[in-house]
Amino acid sequence: MAKPFIKGYSNDEELQTDIEKLKSQNVGENDIYVISHDDERTKRIAKNVEINTIGANEMGIGDAVKGAFDKKGDQLRKQLENIGFSEAEAENYESEMDKGTVFLIVTRTDNVDTILAQ
Repeated sequence: MAKPFIKGYSNDEELQTDIEKLKSQNVGENDIYVISHDDERTKRIAKNVEINTIGANEMGIGDAVKGAFDKKGDQLRKQLENIGFSEAEAENYESEMDKGTVFLIVTRTDNVDTILAQ
């Protein structure tokens, strides 16, 4: 499995614009995720651009159930690890989320850099 593409944002509108660019280039909504410390923010962005949050399908039912009892930071790190990032990477990204960053994650990484550069 190739490592997912990930990019951090502080501006929700810029993030949503980039997601629309990806979708217009046939990157499937099932390959695009957003994740942040703020559940309401994550859900709002995902709903606005009709994409996914990382849930039980991506984590597996066992981890999702166990994760329900974890602290928010632990949940986020576990979600990032389950989608393809190392433990160290997950810790680094979760630390950025502590500062208000929301991340765009794309699991089908073909041409994502090129699409977003347009």
